[in-house]
Amino acid sequence: MKFITFRNPDGEQRGGWLKENGVVDMELACQGELPASIRELLERQEQYMPVIHSIDKNVLPTYSTDEIELRAPLPTPCTFRDFVAFETHVKNASSTHGNTVAPEWYEIPIFYFSNPNSMRGPGEEVARPKKCVKLDYELELACIIGKEGKNIKASDAEEYIFGYTILNDWSARDLQAKEMKVLLGPAKGKDFATSIGPWIVTKDELNKYKIGDKFDLEMTAKINGEVWSHGNFKDIYYSFGQMIERASEDVTLYPGDIIGSGTVGFGCILELGTEEYRWLEPGDVVELEITGLGVLKNKIV
Repeated sequence: MKFITFRNPDGEQRGGWLKENGVVDMELACQGELPASIRELLERQEQYMPVIHSIDKNVLPTYSTDEIELRAPLPTPCTFRDFVAFETHVKNASSTHGNTVAPEWYEIPIFYFSNPNSMRGPGEEVARPKKCVKLDYELELACIIGKEGKNIKASDAEEYIFGYTILNDWSARDLQAKEMKVLLGPAKGKDFATSIGPWIVTKDELNKYKIGDKFDLEMTAKINGEVWSHGNFKDIYYSFGQMIERASEDVTLYPGDIIGSGTVGFGCILELGTEEYRWLEPGDVVELEITGLGVLKNKIV
């Protein structure tokens, strides 16, 4: 199933799912037995998902897709942790600064926290920070936590995942480079916007792409219709299970937490280089596409 957050014709923000050529409003479809938001659905999915499965075959769409406006499928996640789990990306990014990969990267999955209140959805404009002239995209996959847990083993992590979505971890490279010299990780270089969407695909829909604990998913990034980045999720070094094990170590994960994979190899301008490419500018349209997950499209302003 594909769960969405959308604005209805009256401008109200609602939660629901896609059905053929229409959209089902969760709350209206079941006369209040289901919640109005995806966040609420995740928090009590054991109660709500059986209801959804029982009505999905027979329920009629509440709106056509032309009547609604998609928003970030999870507008206000509890937390947002973004890992750096692709070895090629780490090698490329390190080499741009004349460095090699830190040995510790091969010992533990590394992540940073970003701003859960700056999520952007499909079609939403992304404003380039005023002090930024080196704006970059980052082509990533994210998983959505659907069950509370602490000290979760990688082998058990699957049961804590609700679904997946495309993630664009926008980066102000000039701001990021300056602040990371203090060795505290990215902050203002990242917290102005993160795009997710266009929907959350439930984990069962990706089973056909599974290769062990990874997925065979083609990943592409287009700028103004031209392919700049291409990779595959199966090349990831750390699985989501390993990321979840690390994230939940001595800490409780909650339904509505987002965990990003980090950038696929050559999935950003920093890796591609500015000899053949350039930094993003106002007016550019960025489209990220991942097999089975759709297309996430945003315009820079």
